[in-house]
Amino acid sequence: MLPFIYLNVATTADGKLAPENRKFVAFGSKKDQQLLLELRARADAVMAGARTVDLVPVNLGPGPAKYRQARLRNGLTEYNLRVVVSGAGTLNPRAEIFRKRFSPIIILASGRASERNLGRLREVADEVKVFGEMELDFMAAMRWLRQKWKVRRLLCEGGGELNAARFRAGLVDEIYQTICRFIFGGANAPTMADGLGAKDLDQATRLRLASLKRIGQELFLVYRAQKKAWV
Repeated sequence: MLPFIYLNVATTADGKLAPENRKFVAFGSKKDQQLLLELRARADAVMAGARTVDLVPVNLGPGPAKYRQARLRNGLTEYNLRVVVSGAGTLNPRAEIFRKRFSPIIILASGRASERNLGRLREVADEVKVFGEMELDFMAAMRWLRQKWKVRRLLCEGGGELNAARFRAGLVDEIYQTICRFIFGGANAPTMADGLGAKDLDQATRLRLASLKRIGQELFLVYRAQKKAWV
């Protein structure tokens, strides 16, 4: 069994997540931030990559009391499980996320992570688990999250290389995308799906547009994804 996996991303009109220097800039509206918290209120766990957690002072928690109450009404725990992917185990153990101990923090790493790095993370995380050799085995990791931690709904908040790995594995069920009124440009600026891409159209992940709303100067889209692994 696998969790239901849904992504949430805010992009510029040219599809970027951040400027070319990869420094996070908050460019979404208050409505976009509200959507993020609403989506977290439906998730057993929230996942992000080590780069996101290192560069942005996030704790991946449910936010204010009204969202925690919504979680309880949805039959969930008040605070969601937090999952960080750090393939090489280089996540900073002093990151902001470790200063907020309201719910368990799980680190997923690959065989590239040194024992030294894994040891440093085990001192601050509730569990550190290795899947795969040079790259994280997402399929095995998702099965483990479902079996060990009872994760039925998993919200993923980046980054782009992790999203691409999830698409390649055919794991993504749904995408929430907010298109914002900016252009960043830049060949090296991060996008929704970076890293290794599809070789041709046949290999690409196909989407079905489920809904589209315009609120102010932003578009809020929901896609259903065809779950097909890239081979």
